[in-house]
Amino acid sequence: MTLLPIVARELRVAARKPGTFWLRLLVAFGVIVVVAWIFLVWQNQSQREVGRMIFGALAGGLMFYCVFAGVRTTADCLSEEKREGTLGLLFLTDLRGYDVVLGKLVANSLTVFYGVLAVLPVMAIPLLLGGVTVGEFGRVALVLVNTLFFSLSAGMLASALCQNQRAAIGLTMLLILLFAAGLPALGAWVAWKQNGAYPWPFLFASPVFSYYSAFDKMNPFGAAPGVAGCYWSVGTVHGLGWFFLALASGIVPRSWHDKVVSQGGWRGRIRAGLEGDAATRREYRTQLLDQNAFFWLASRPRWRVVWAWVPLALAAGAWGLGLYYVGSDWLNVGIYAATAFYLALTMKAWVGLEAGRRLIEDRKSGALELLLSTPLTVRDILRGQRLALQRQFLWPMLVLVGAGGLMLWAGASKGEFYGSDRPIWYWGWAAGLVRFGADVVALYWLGLWTGLTVRNAKHAFGAVVVPVLVLPWIAIAVVTTVINLLPDELRELRQIQNWNGWPLLLWFGFGILADIGFGFWARHKLLTEFRVMAAQRYQPKPSWWRRWFGKSGAQELF
Repeated sequence: MTLLPIVARELRVAARKPGTFWLRLLVAFGVIVVVAWIFLVWQNQSQREVGRMIFGALAGGLMFYCVFAGVRTTADCLSEEKREGTLGLLFLTDLRGYDVVLGKLVANSLTVFYGVLAVLPVMAIPLLLGGVTVGEFGRVALVLVNTLFFSLSAGMLASALCQNQRAAIGLTMLLILLFAAGLPALGAWVAWKQNGAYPWPFLFASPVFSYYSAFDKMNPFGAAPGVAGCYWSVGTVHGLGWFFLALASGIVPRSWHDKVVSQGGWRGRIRAGLEGDAATRREYRTQLLDQNAFFWLASRPRWRVVWAWVPLALAAGAWGLGLYYVGSDWLNVGIYAATAFYLALTMKAWVGLEAGRRLIEDRKSGALELLLSTPLTVRDILRGQRLALQRQFLWPMLVLVGAGGLMLWAGASKGEFYGSDRPIWYWGWAAGLVRFGADVVALYWLGLWTGLTVRNAKHAFGAVVVPVLVLPWIAIAVVTTVINLLPDELRELRQIQNWNGWPLLLWFGFGILADIGFGFWARHKLLTEFRVMAAQRYQPKPSWWRRWFGKSGAQELF
């Protein structure tokens, strides 16, 4: 009998996939481009300083990716099998819980692991520049791989416990944040209550502490023992990962059974509180169906609108803590701008993810084709989805815009501006408001189109967010780098960057161009190829050269 048969199979399958090799190649190429860009921008700095910048940028970005890798990769792997009713088939064989859990872990995390390994050799370049010691590089690499294992294991546990995709993703986030930030915050509270030194054992379970303590002379927690604390933390985090996997292995064989949905008990009371009694639900259903049938379908369950308020509630909590601990110093233009930027970014990304979620689920189950066989037209479906998104996000967005107006007025009345800074403050908020509306519209159309072209919501998020919210920043970096590299004969053009409004103009211009380009393209595709793409799951995917030369799957069907 083969030990861990599912793991062995997944390793053989991954070894034969061309995508495995292309992923490592493309990730390494992208990281090399980033390193080259840092060299060009800071070419006047010493080699040691450039090495530290490269190492810090790559390690920081990779750490952020590793911490939240489980949210995207493993959080829905077992729960998806439960929803489709295929998880129980595995237990008709002699497979055990750990066989399934470890097999799913390997199947869903191999590409992520290979991508991380592709970055590590490039991170060693600062060793040649003298900016990083060998021990520091080894500790950071160890922490990154260990953090990736911890995050993936947390996702496996959440996926074993939950059946709903949102619940699994939310529980994964909660587990990661509990150990990464919750326990250190609890230690700070204990030290504050006792008016003593920080109790450093609270830090050992945090992968964030593992990361910071891995650097030479960069440990911000003075109470913890230097490098020894890093190894203690790595061991603790690693043990938590195996503990999560052990719990998932024990839960999976008992969690795949279909359970009778009880109308009573605490679950029934919670549902009644969120959605109302039977008469209220019937009235709500009738009201939505009278407007648009797909509107009712996309608005289930009724309490989904509550989640759109979560970012605003968290921001309000952060502001309350800031005012409590910092006082009036918290009220400054930097905090205003950062709050508005991150809230707007979160809301836009959420809209992009939600726009195509219903289409992904219905297309995967075959319900979308059934809908298209009814009198509903494509425009009716698109209108229903728009109404559902409007119901979910309109009021939170209005509150966000109102809060932004208050922060604009409060910042302008602080008197912290000099020269042309005050007009830039006003123009920045005006540009941000226009960009917010344009981004939401573009993300709506692109999200709908992506819902017809990807297999699951995990792939949809990157396909929607990157073109609209990430590409403009890449374009800004390219333009800025080109201007910095202009010869002295074109010194007048290089002086443009000294104008305070130059970054704002680039940010607004590239963002609007991305919104117009991707938004109109996705809208055209939806209105012309919706029915064809709805049935695309039954057709073989065309080869890349046919797609490159314009022979799409939609054309090959005729």
